[in-house]
Amino acid sequence: MQGAYQLVFRSIGMTLGVYMKRILVLSALVAVAACSEPTVEAEAEAIEDVVEAVAEPTALDGEPTVGTYTVTGADGSVVTQEVKADGTFTNTMGDSVQTGTWVQKSPDVFCTTSDAEGAAEECSTESYNDDGVWESVDAEGETYIVERVAAE
Repeated sequence: MQGAYQLVFRSIGMTLGVYMKRILVLSALVAVAACSEPTVEAEAEAIEDVVEAVAEPTALDGEPTVGTYTVTGADGSVVTQEVKADGTFTNTMGDSVQTGTWVQKSPDVFCTTSDAEGAAEECSTESYNDDGVWESVDAEGETYIVERVAAE
């Protein structure tokens, strides 16, 4: 049988040794290709997945930060705060409206910057008190009660 293979290889101008060397080289190339670094497209997709995960910050209640909240001050004043996906917010208290930008630095740190000229970023630390009430404490130590308004 070996003679038949030798006859075939000789008829195409190669010896069994040359044929085996070519198969070995081809196998090595396939192995290297399989173990090579992921393509740029695969890396880009992985980065997009991470960006999407980071792009939707989470509030203290574990839900996405984007939404509408009722914020009540110690003096009983009530502000409706609309936190939008585009990074802006609107605070409405009666006829008074304040707008600006927001960032959720962590689930327990929420920061806003008013659109008013010269406004600085103001951050509040958020936590649940012993009664399970969501509280937000600003830089001056003022405590506010935060309630998420259920989407209709």
